[in-house]
Amino acid sequence: MTNETKRPAAGPGDRLVRAGVIVFVVGALATLATVAPLFLGAEPLPPAAYFVSMLMGAGFAIAAAGVLRSVAAQRRQARQAARSTA
Repeated sequence: MTNETKRPAAGPGDRLVRAGVIVFVVGALATLATVAPLFLGAEPLPPAAYFVSMLMGAGFAIAAAGVLRSVAAQRRQARQAARSTA
């Protein structure tokens, strides 16, 4: 007997959600890095760091698009199941 568990196949939108989470985390880390010098009294980071922190919002939007895609696919499946039983 093995202790392995099978992962379910990735549904529509799952990869978008994962990518969005990764982009969000990168943006969150950049936001922390750009805010830290303000509290530590250090020299502010260059403007490129502020642009990277905008990835936080982009990651949220990507993940939201993945969730909406997943919801649409589930609704489509439910509609097809309702038609096949009727």
